[in-house]
Amino acid sequence: MEQNTFSHRSVLLDECIDGLAIKPDGIYVDGTAGGGGHSFAIASRLTTGRLIAIDQDEAAIAAATARLMPLGERAVVVRDNFCHIADVCRNLGITAIDGVLMDLGVSSYQLDTPERGFSYQADAPLDMRMDRRAAKSAYTVVNTYPEEELKRILFAYGEERYAPRIAARIAAARADKPIETTGELVELIKAAMPAKAREEGQHPAKRSFQAIRIEVNAELDVISPAIEAAAGLLKPGGRIAIITFHSLEDRIVKQTYTRLSTGCTCPRDFPVCVCGNRPILTPVSRKPILPGEAELNENPRARSAKLRVAEKLPQDDQTPRKERRA
Repeated sequence: MEQNTFSHRSVLLDECIDGLAIKPDGIYVDGTAGGGGHSFAIASRLTTGRLIAIDQDEAAIAAATARLMPLGERAVVVRDNFCHIADVCRNLGITAIDGVLMDLGVSSYQLDTPERGFSYQADAPLDMRMDRRAAKSAYTVVNTYPEEELKRILFAYGEERYAPRIAARIAAARADKPIETTGELVELIKAAMPAKAREEGQHPAKRSFQAIRIEVNAELDVISPAIEAAAGLLKPGGRIAIITFHSLEDRIVKQTYTRLSTGCTCPRDFPVCVCGNRPILTPVSRKPILPGEAELNENPRARSAKLRVAEKLPQDDQTPRKERRA
């Protein structure tokens, strides 16, 4: 039976609260509410302000709703993907916000609930959907994607150096019968890898499961559009804080922040800006914020977490370049 308690430790909680510089009368969005830990910490610091907690997982919605209930009208919970932040705010009559938080990746609850199919540690149906209303599951990816596409996904999203061998082994196995469980998939991955690789520190299936999960949930595709939408909603001085857990996510966040902070992209020898691009954000710190030793001792899963915070520029700082000497 599936667990009915959403358990998820809020990573970099104090750092997120500090990074958002919360105003008691502000409007904030937690784009990945999970069990409601970050959401509760934000909403607890509001007086006349409001928090919108978004998540696409029905278990997270139930947990966040229960966690935030004591805060009354200060918090509202919405089931959706954080990439639809603009629509969610519009439907609530909100046109501008003071801050937004996104905690990317899979939750502890999802990993620790075998029936969800995220974990390579237990045998369960191939699923991995964060939103179980979605049509595409891990079963779909594993059993219907062409071998070449499987190889691309395993290499691009899992950085799996044995991607060709694993994709070939999956394709050969499913030709006889569909691959239905995480346990079957783990055994195929192990069989495709050299013995020496199977004996390395991390689980042989870790990278492949990450890659398939990312593909199922289009996790990387939504990050940049979500940041752009959030930046458009932010008031001047408002902040966006994003936690990532692997290099693929962090690279997208860093690149998107950089692009939104750059402004004009015209060649240096153009005397006048013709692109019209304006800087929208400015990073609060050059390097990402990492968990401290105390947090790592309490929650080893936080080891790969990185927090990047950016601030919305005042309108005066967003004007495109008018003239420039070569």
